[in-house]
Amino acid sequence: MTRSVAGLIAGRWVKYVFVVFWLAVVVVAAPLSQKLSDAEKNDTKSWLPGGAESVQVLTVQAGFTSPDTLPAVVVYERPAGLTDADKGKLADDAKAFAALPELDGKVSEPRVTADGKAAQLVVPLNIGKDGWKKAGDIADRLRATAESGAGGMAVHITGPLGNAADSGKAFAGIDTNLLASTVVVVVVILLVTYRSPILWLLPVVSSGVALLAAQAVIYLLARHAGLVVNAQSAGILTVLVFGAGTDYALLLIARYREELRRHEDRHEAMTEALHRAGPAIVASAATVVLGMLCLTFADTNATKGLGPVAAIGIAVGLAVMLTLLPVLLTICGRWIFWPLRPKVGSPEPTTTGLWARIGARIGRRPRSVWLVTAAILALATVGVVQLGATGLTNKESFRGTQDSVVGEEVLARHGAAAAGTPVVVIGAAAKSGEIESAVAATEGLDPRTVLAVPPIGGHAYVTAFLTSQPDSDAANATIDRLRDRVHAIPGAEAKVGGTTAINLDVQRAAARDRNLIIPIVLAVVLLILVLLLRSIVAPLVLIATVVLSFGAALGISALVFRHVFGYHGADTSFPLYVFVFLVALGIDYNIFLMTRVREESAKHGTRRAALVGLAATGGVITSAGLVLAGTFAVLATLPLTAFAEIGFAVAFGVLLDTIIVRSVLVTALNLDVGRHMWWPSALSKAADQPVEAQELVHS
Repeated sequence: MTRSVAGLIAGRWVKYVFVVFWLAVVVVAAPLSQKLSDAEKNDTKSWLPGGAESVQVLTVQAGFTSPDTLPAVVVYERPAGLTDADKGKLADDAKAFAALPELDGKVSEPRVTADGKAAQLVVPLNIGKDGWKKAGDIADRLRATAESGAGGMAVHITGPLGNAADSGKAFAGIDTNLLASTVVVVVVILLVTYRSPILWLLPVVSSGVALLAAQAVIYLLARHAGLVVNAQSAGILTVLVFGAGTDYALLLIARYREELRRHEDRHEAMTEALHRAGPAIVASAATVVLGMLCLTFADTNATKGLGPVAAIGIAVGLAVMLTLLPVLLTICGRWIFWPLRPKVGSPEPTTTGLWARIGARIGRRPRSVWLVTAAILALATVGVVQLGATGLTNKESFRGTQDSVVGEEVLARHGAAAAGTPVVVIGAAAKSGEIESAVAATEGLDPRTVLAVPPIGGHAYVTAFLTSQPDSDAANATIDRLRDRVHAIPGAEAKVGGTTAINLDVQRAAARDRNLIIPIVLAVVLLILVLLLRSIVAPLVLIATVVLSFGAALGISALVFRHVFGYHGADTSFPLYVFVFLVALGIDYNIFLMTRVREESAKHGTRRAALVGLAATGGVITSAGLVLAGTFAVLATLPLTAFAEIGFAVAFGVLLDTIIVRSVLVTALNLDVGRHMWWPSALSKAADQPVEAQELVHS
């Protein structure tokens, strides 16, 4: 940031203009932000890969049955065997379900398992647009009817509607709960960091303004520009804005406090702080924004939509932290730091602090330090082999026991699969008979359940049920066999869909997204580092440390998931999300450290600058890492495995990055490589001064 721009923001009178501006933004944005949940798209298509075969089936399927119709599978079980009275109860329930106002189709005949100990009724229900929000209420009504007069029979609601009900309950209040938990975490960490009962208010208020403004912008774009936002991206937005925004606040406040020890006038101190810290903060935010926008290259709609939502959140957060926060700090003056108010001429505590001492120790044998650290991190990456990011079954998707999962287990225990999740095949109407025959002949499908619906609009429509659990590997193999068969029918243009096919397509699209987007993100980050540091060697070294840090975080997380938390898999999008968050956000700490090292290198040479940079930024980077880790850890409080895994992995990875990789590994590399870090810039030709620990003087 140029000194003139910094001076404008910190101006004696202009600062009040910024306050009025952001107050006006809050007044306008507050009601709009509250409408964001109404603009969310949580229907099936909004989460899926747009061009996948199963999604094309959904489009045609809408002509045969409403996309808002979800089958509910009502499961009954009596371990001693169903009695005649039980079967009569099932028949009565079928009649009661047939009178439901949401019914869309026919209630199936009671299907008793071969061992006579369980049965199921399939009830197709049209729950309307955004019906996932009321699926829980509908499931409760079904359960109440089934349990009334059940005489000891166990009752469970499963199938697509049961899954939607459990998901809806898991997401209920997610925005409010995440926001409250995130604010508490940020406040606690800021209180510990600043040891001030007042100062924490300014970053939290600024982050709150940023979140309101970002939500309002996203709502308007979702309503009028086709931006896709769902419950997942809205939840991550809250964590991201508070986490990253508070990080930027910490960095600015640290430099401002430093400058207050050099300048009597607080406006001059803020001007210098913005001038010095501003470029690093802008570059860091730009890296995150561009990294998130790389997600728009994804096939999966949920991943594609997250990119712009997260980018908008970071961009708005940056604007607030570089305008509103500085003017609030200058308006308040030095007293805001009470009881540790910085005085002009007082010693800078970082020069003799913890990180100064750690830097001195690293400086004794930097090559040994970075070789050993890198070797340990490389060894940790081996744990990735236990990750199993091939998708989560319904049971694995939830933390705790969910009724829809119990219902599936009951049916599986008695040798039946839930009849509410059929495989769907569409094709040319003229080839309906051949398609039906191919479906009936496919191993893994029950030929007795094959049903060909009269063609509509030139499309054949055939359904059948799997003989295995819909989310099993055996079911995935059946989908592949079926696709091979129907694709081979000349002129049929047949496509296979249904729940299992959707899950399989999502899994494969996630692998494609990961393989495409990870190299793009690395290239973008490398380019930003080259432009910022005006070097080639330093960016390449930093990218290598980022990749190593990501691999170690993923490997250790995989081991913790399997052997501590008892998770035996991960969502297909997990590696990509963790990579983007860790690399885009983790590179922030590289930028904060290395821009300071570069600034000091012009005065002291690279080796001494490495120690000065670590001493000056080590504390604030660690605090920033704690804030970001704490906010992402909040995701682990949700009852959804995918969120818990992302929250843990990112939180752990950020801590690993700030405490070990950035502060130890990168500092050791700076000390060992020295001036060559800046090749081919002029700094690479300046001789390094010898480094002695006692010579560490903060400039």
